[in-house]
Amino acid sequence: MIVASQLMMVLDASILTTAIPEIGRTLHLSTAVLTWVQNAYILAFGGFLLLGARVGDLFGRRRTFIAGIALFTLASLLAGLAPSASLLLAARTLQGLAAAMATPSALALLSVTFSEARERVKAIAVYSAVSGAGGSVGLIVGGLLTDVISWRAGMFLNVPIGLALLLMVPRYMRETDTKKGHLDIMGALTSVIGMTALAFGFVQAASDGWGAPEVWGSLAFGGVSLAAFIQTESRAKEPITPLRLFVSRARSGAYLGRLLLVCGNYPIFFFVPQFLQNVLHFDSLEAGLAIMPFTAVQFGIMYAMPKLLARFGNAKVLIFGLVIAIAGTSWLSLISASSSYFPDLFLPLIVMGGGAGMIFQPFTTLGLSGVEAKDAGAASGLVNVAHQTGASLGLAVLIAVFEAANRPEVTSGTSFAHAISVSIGGSAIFLTASLVAVLIFLLPADRTQRAVVQMETD
Repeated sequence: MIVASQLMMVLDASILTTAIPEIGRTLHLSTAVLTWVQNAYILAFGGFLLLGARVGDLFGRRRTFIAGIALFTLASLLAGLAPSASLLLAARTLQGLAAAMATPSALALLSVTFSEARERVKAIAVYSAVSGAGGSVGLIVGGLLTDVISWRAGMFLNVPIGLALLLMVPRYMRETDTKKGHLDIMGALTSVIGMTALAFGFVQAASDGWGAPEVWGSLAFGGVSLAAFIQTESRAKEPITPLRLFVSRARSGAYLGRLLLVCGNYPIFFFVPQFLQNVLHFDSLEAGLAIMPFTAVQFGIMYAMPKLLARFGNAKVLIFGLVIAIAGTSWLSLISASSSYFPDLFLPLIVMGGGAGMIFQPFTTLGLSGVEAKDAGAASGLVNVAHQTGASLGLAVLIAVFEAANRPEVTSGTSFAHAISVSIGGSAIFLTASLVAVLIFLLPADRTQRAVVQMETD
């Protein structure tokens, strides 16, 4: 049940990716507006994730999990029925909020359900595998449903799964203990409003130009809201984001590096399916399958990670992975209207997959390093928040790059391909910024830690 719920949440982050061109045609949306089909979900999911974990602590994990699944099921039905862009985006926002309630409770319930150590290890392994593979499965399932039925079927798919979970969870899962405490609602709201305003500002710049007053007004409002968030967290009795987590140089570098990495990595899987469908004329299913080389290599490399990390350490493996990812992304940015899938996309995707397979585990480990037990949940949540925030902010920034590079007066296919090429070049810049953050923050911290260990050994 927990694995099924996690698969449903992860699928929804990607199941509409290969359907984006079809959604645009069906609802008559521009490329800039289409980003909100993804961003509405990601911003709500990432923004309320820590608050959702806190709700589970205070009111019970099973109760929170059931409420999240119920809301997610309803929101999925509304998204599938949405007759307009505004209603679709509202439903996607509700999905993100529901996922933020259900996801933190799912892992806690897994630990309670599988109390024996060996069983728990196996259960967590399955949970992690589903979390990792779900995005790739979503690309294929979304493409298949879009081709055979409609993009709406990807949303309707969640309804029977959600209803089945609502029937089974009360019968087979026990409630966790509740705690007394406070909800940092103001902290959650100021962070979500701030990130949404920043994303809106960049997307509006793509459609209205940088001279539009609403662009700078939105960016300024976002900055003020995020400043208010920091002020709120510094004074809150029980903050959802304890600022003491940023005292560590290594953890701060891991959060910043991960955010910048996802800023560059996530938008690629928004742009590449559109290139495949609009330039190379793949159908939705073919576009989903075409990205599988990236995923296959990524998972293959992950099996070798324990040996690599044991020999070289987190920082060195991370640096090497980022260099490979930058090389692959830069290579992919050379695509044009005359490119073919093989070798122009196939080979760069393989290189990028190799780099990606070496990156996320070290970032996660370093983001949780040296955390006290009382802050373990918040630190884990912050890793996920950095990931989701990077996805939404990177997509917003690069869609502005895309619109600036897309020239209607040029032949449409040529202009579209050029704009995607420039956008992927922007992804490479974000990845390079992530590498710089690692070199500045993480590498010195890693050297210091190794020196301390060596002294203790001697």
